[in-house]
Amino acid sequence: MPAATKQTIEVRGCKIGLMRAGAGEPMLYFHGAAGAPAWAPFMAKLSERFDLIVPEHPGFGGSDTPGWLDTVGDLAFFYLDFIKQLGLKSVHLVGTSLGGWTALELAVRSTHDLRTLTAVCPSGINLPDVPPGDIFLWSPEQRVRNLVKDQALADRMLAVQPSEAEADVTMKNHYALARLAWQPRLHNPQLEKWLHRVDVPAHIVWGRDDRLLPVAYAQAFAERIPKARVTIVPDCGHLPHMERTGEFVRIVSAFCQERRP
Repeated sequence: MPAATKQTIEVRGCKIGLMRAGAGEPMLYFHGAAGAPAWAPFMAKLSERFDLIVPEHPGFGGSDTPGWLDTVGDLAFFYLDFIKQLGLKSVHLVGTSLGGWTALELAVRSTHDLRTLTAVCPSGINLPDVPPGDIFLWSPEQRVRNLVKDQALADRMLAVQPSEAEADVTMKNHYALARLAWQPRLHNPQLEKWLHRVDVPAHIVWGRDDRLLPVAYAQAFAERIPKARVTIVPDCGHLPHMERTGEFVRIVSAFCQERRP
């Protein structure tokens, strides 16, 4: 498997961590609330097919926390600058959870340099009759157990004892998530009315047993994004890239590759 390079780059005065590996068409991956602390198995598999680029959001992990970071929309504008600075074109944009929300916020602003958009269990909109789980009120153990269906996987995740440095990063990430998504909870009231602006092939992927954002949100996004495709992953919670890695890579790769010119 391709080995990832790790570096720190500066975009508009903000230093962020960046991992990259592979070759071929560029794929930009936006991580969720847990950050991107290491090169994960699903990343390695995607990098066998794509030039995979994984930035660490401002406010998360080893990246700077700039004073201008208030909303997910701020992240979207930052990544438009990021794409321009790296000279990326015809990008396959993939985001999970918070990263999916960020990808959607970016796409309603501009799809100029995008080829496809894949949003995996994204937050960002609100369905009054389908309340999300409140991740801010869950205990650390509840958070892990509620994010995956496979409780044996949850047991393995909970058995890993973080170092002091890793615990500090987790705390920083939780603070960043609260800064971006505390009020209103996990959505932007303005996003829904602009989703029609997503004019590249879009793919909504969801775990059927998601307890944070119920699967009903998948169809809600599809109804608001022109010609969006929906794929529901069975026996899976909020983290298909971790819980069903092989299937996740197959689904994402197939969608992107069928849209080659």
